[in-house]
Amino acid sequence: KEREWKGPFYFIQGADPQFGLMKAWSTGNCDSSGDEWEQEIRLTEQAIQAINRLNPKPRFFVLCGDLIHAMPGMPFQREQTKDLQRVLGAIDRAIPLVFVSGNHDVGNVPTAETIEEFCQTWGDDYFSFWVGGVLFLVLNSQLLYDASSCPALKQAQDLWLDQQLSLAVQQKCQHAIIFQHIPLFLQSIDEDDDYFNLTRSVRKEMADKFTKAGVRAVFSGHYHRNAGGTYKNLDMVVSSAIGCQLGKDTHGLRVVVVTAEKIVHRYYSLDELNEKGIEDDLMELMKQ
Repeated sequence: KEREWKGPFYFIQGADPQFGLMKAWSTGNCDSSGDEWEQEIRLTEQAIQAINRLNPKPRFFVLCGDLIHAMPGMPFQREQTKDLQRVLGAIDRAIPLVFVSGNHDVGNVPTAETIEEFCQTWGDDYFSFWVGGVLFLVLNSQLLYDASSCPALKQAQDLWLDQQLSLAVQQKCQHAIIFQHIPLFLQSIDEDDDYFNLTRSVRKEMADKFTKAGVRAVFSGHYHRNAGGTYKNLDMVVSSAIGCQLGKDTHGLRVVVVTAEKIVHRYYSLDELNEKGIEDDLMELMKQ
């Protein structure tokens, strides 16, 4: 029944709660796991509180990677994971959670073992689902960044993605939307390679593949700042973090409204969303 368009709806996107980074960043040692994460706990609790207050409820809440700061096998990984799961457990049961893997979740150079550990803890590292006639695809972007230690897993995701994009065309879905941790690009398809984007050759290949299949938007995190741009008909949306900010943005969440014709999104600070909720113009879009 979710493959049929039934009218406008919205979902919430968050990224990078990254328990432990704020302490690691403040000490100038981001390679450490961060031995405190009380600030991130409070911020994520605030995010969950804001989401639970929304009416009508969002169709789901997606977290676009870097759930915790401790890399696989690093100190505090288990403790940070346990605390994040406890905080997320307070979300309204009617709001499904969608988890996307980030580089801190599977490692900068992922292996079959680190990916399996993520899957055991949080669920599949790539998968698809339908909501209200829209096809959503979750990707493991670390396989696009550096799959040198697990080439067979990258090959499997590539094959699966091609099948899913073909399905999107055949089934004439209302929209197709991608979630991945690392953005294709931060502002422009032609920008220089950077820690925060995918390499030019990979991003161009993926962007062309997406646009050919009619994908309307890619939502990412990783940058800890708001950014984004367009390529042909594709909207590349980069959302800042629930946790540590590396720029001038506020700790926040993105509200994404899906209508028959378009996808409209707006970033809210956690304070704004808690105190005022979603603004009237976005609410009106959902009545059309």
